[in-house]
Amino acid sequence: MRIERAAPPCALVIFGATGDLTRRKLMPALYRLTQQRLIPAEFAVIGTARQEMSDEEFRAEMRKALEEFGEDKQVDDAVWQSFAGGLSYVSGEFGDDGTYNRLKDQLEKIDRDCDTQGNHLFYLSTAPQFFGVISGKLGQVSLNKSKGWTRIIVEKPFGHDLESARALNQELAKVFHEEQVYRIDHYLGKETVQNLLVFRFANSIFEPLWNRQYIDHVQITNAEAIGVEGRGSYYESAGTVRDMIQNHVFQVASLIAMEPPVNLGANAVRDEKVKAMQAVRPVPPDRVDEFAVRGQYGAGYVLGDTVPAYREEPGVDPNSSTETFAALKLYFDNWRWAGVPFYIRSGKRLAKRVTEIAIQFRDAPLRLFTQSDAPVEPNVLVIRIQPNEGITLRFSSKLPGQAMRIRAVNMDFRYGSSFGVPAPEAYERLLLDCMLGDSTLYARRDMTERGWEIVTPLLEAWKHLAPDFPNYEAGTWGPEEAFDLIERDGRHWRKL
Repeated sequence: MRIERAAPPCALVIFGATGDLTRRKLMPALYRLTQQRLIPAEFAVIGTARQEMSDEEFRAEMRKALEEFGEDKQVDDAVWQSFAGGLSYVSGEFGDDGTYNRLKDQLEKIDRDCDTQGNHLFYLSTAPQFFGVISGKLGQVSLNKSKGWTRIIVEKPFGHDLESARALNQELAKVFHEEQVYRIDHYLGKETVQNLLVFRFANSIFEPLWNRQYIDHVQITNAEAIGVEGRGSYYESAGTVRDMIQNHVFQVASLIAMEPPVNLGANAVRDEKVKAMQAVRPVPPDRVDEFAVRGQYGAGYVLGDTVPAYREEPGVDPNSSTETFAALKLYFDNWRWAGVPFYIRSGKRLAKRVTEIAIQFRDAPLRLFTQSDAPVEPNVLVIRIQPNEGITLRFSSKLPGQAMRIRAVNMDFRYGSSFGVPAPEAYERLLLDCMLGDSTLYARRDMTERGWEIVTPLLEAWKHLAPDFPNYEAGTWGPEEAFDLIERDGRHWRKL
């Protein structure tokens, strides 16, 4: 993993530059990197999309985006002048050869005028059906190589199932070498997720306990209070398992389950993550209900507001069987984790927005404090990814007084109060890492395919079962079956 340093000269091409992701995330991230002087003067951005637009109009649109979605909601004129001077636009259809010829001419001009040294980065911020088309067209005009380096960033969803993920990987491999391909998962750019490596491997007090002898189980919760937010047509073809679990949540789970890498090089870290996921026990197709639960929200109240059922959202089939909630029980069949269940839940329209990892340790081997007025709770280590990023260690302590009264107390670390500076946006870190050639926080081909290998049997089994949806009210913590999944093992979901 890199020590902070500025990006080299390069040109970034954004396919789908008029889309929401560019306006909300990419442009604010690039502007902030410029503001922090982590991007050099020899840097340029080419926006590419179907919409006809001049360079000046593109710059005006991007300034509006910064004013609406930037961190400060305002733009420093001096920084903007430096940044905007490198913005240009090439219009065209993604399947049209002419688009790529014009793009090649523009890149050659930028290399000459801006001294970007032939370093080219292509960002595919488009619908997934264009990933293969764009990469193939780039290869046709030899934009997959240059006198400098060439890299391509692919947004999720990376495939729809195992077969489509493998097909997409093969399409990319025809044009780009694996080390040129950066499959982005913005969760890995979050400070707390990155801190998992530091927390585990820079602190000697935790690693000896990080195994089946001391840990009873692991809970990973990814809860959203929002619904599909106008993305009903997309969500209908995705669902929670495809949209969140097989990528975001599995990436986090792999960081918890992995073995220490031999070094912090990209492949050393990613090798251990893949090894961990390779140990996940397959879910028997005839016993899916024992290991997985799905749900869909009905109408209800979220944070005091009345919200509609999923089937009433725009773009959603009134008889939809798409899951908006899923809970899984996974086992990692290796020496470190054998017999330790990992309980995972993810869903929309839940009681509140929270993403956390809870490591629950085993009970003390002997219950000495049986006379206490409250049972002694097991120790829990909680790593909060959002909101209020931080780490909490929960342990037992005696209350002041003559009686032996025991209560659980928290030892808290919070990023905001401990360091006094806001954490950078995930896209800032990930874009800079790609420019620097550091792929540690990007998903490798085998990791993406392994995620699909784990969930595809569930998705296939669910195809043949008619769900009784909706089965949980918006503003709750999911269907009753999700509670049964963990409670039949004598455990309970954490109260959040």
